[in-house]
Amino acid sequence: MRPSRRAVLGAAATLAAAGCSSDVLGLRRGVRVAVSWSGQELRAFHDVLDGLGELEYPVEVVPLGDDISTAFGARSTRRPDLVMLPQPGLVPRHLHDLEPIPADLADRGRARLWAELLVHDGMTYGVPFKTAHKSAVWFRPSVFREAGLEPPRLWSEWLTVNQSLARAGVRPLSLAAGDGWVLTDFFENVLLATAPAVYAALATADSPQPSRQPQIAAALRLLGTMWSAPDTLAGGVERSLVQQFPDAVVEVFGHRRAAMVLASDFAEPVVRSFAADPDDVGIFTFPPLAPGAAAPVVVGGDVMVLPKPSSDDSLDLVRRLAAPAAVDPWVKEGGFLVDGRASGYSPELTQLAEQLSGTDGLLQFDLSDRLGRLGDINGLWRVLTDFLVRIGGRGGTVVPAAVDAAMTELRTVES
Repeated sequence: MRPSRRAVLGAAATLAAAGCSSDVLGLRRGVRVAVSWSGQELRAFHDVLDGLGELEYPVEVVPLGDDISTAFGARSTRRPDLVMLPQPGLVPRHLHDLEPIPADLADRGRARLWAELLVHDGMTYGVPFKTAHKSAVWFRPSVFREAGLEPPRLWSEWLTVNQSLARAGVRPLSLAAGDGWVLTDFFENVLLATAPAVYAALATADSPQPSRQPQIAAALRLLGTMWSAPDTLAGGVERSLVQQFPDAVVEVFGHRRAAMVLASDFAEPVVRSFAADPDDVGIFTFPPLAPGAAAPVVVGGDVMVLPKPSSDDSLDLVRRLAAPAAVDPWVKEGGFLVDGRASGYSPELTQLAEQLSGTDGLLQFDLSDRLGRLGDINGLWRVLTDFLVRIGGRGGTVVPAAVDAAMTELRTVES
């Protein structure tokens, strides 16, 4: 996952001790755990650590936010011993920095979802900790009922639902364009639904060049039909561009100025905290393009990796965190999925977990995490942000020119 957490780190950027005092005060060196989480997610991780019981070594949690990749550059005695990496696509680029995972834990990294990212030359370099379903759409069922609508089963139905809601005076969609990864999630779902072979080829290419794929332009045109429709975005493009992920969720369930929001399973704690009516919460997943076609399922996640040289204590902590029951405290708080586990969740997350465990077709890992610099804030994020600015709420006539501009921008990023 890649929510932008920089704005909410604040005081949490200081070291937070868990379980025991800092190794500064003791003879035994502690295990320093670098994480990208903040707020509720960071508190939930501390609950997980507390649930491990008394450890023989101190544990320190270092919140690095969007700068999590800098954990690999540290070479001092204060470097992290364990990194909870929210971009598993970085693993192949940091193999020289990482210790292989022992055989007793390697099977988890060889599961269908993770093997391409974590297994190299027969060795496994990460243990999955958390899975994120990035094709989930949270909505308020009451709004749909009042308008006589059902959750869409096809992309065309989704466009019709949006038009019906807009005519009824309801803005259909809240969009967290302030977090570029939300825009890439949207685009990835459309691309996976329309051109799964191209998606897979880009994800595994040594030097991906999306601007040379006409299917990229086709996916942009399709996405443009939704984003360009008048009265679709709550607050228009202006608010969408400054709205971050939690704010977009609150827009639907707190302020109730929109009907739905594309948001991963980890939106659940925000949904539950702000929903005026706890029973007025629903979820559907990104619909397929045509009847009988497979629905796209884009997945993200966090993996545990061990920077070199690893210690016995850091390996012990990985083993403890990999135990099936270790994450129960976080599961109880909501917004947490484990690959292969489909029980113990809310009804909404159970629906997502069952889809993950039963999907044999269009299941792919987050593309932007695998494109390197092409997928980051100066690549696909920026291209899609500019695309939204050009088309947002302006009607379909502006889409062709905006697609051409986006493809030109992609070529510039690739060069």
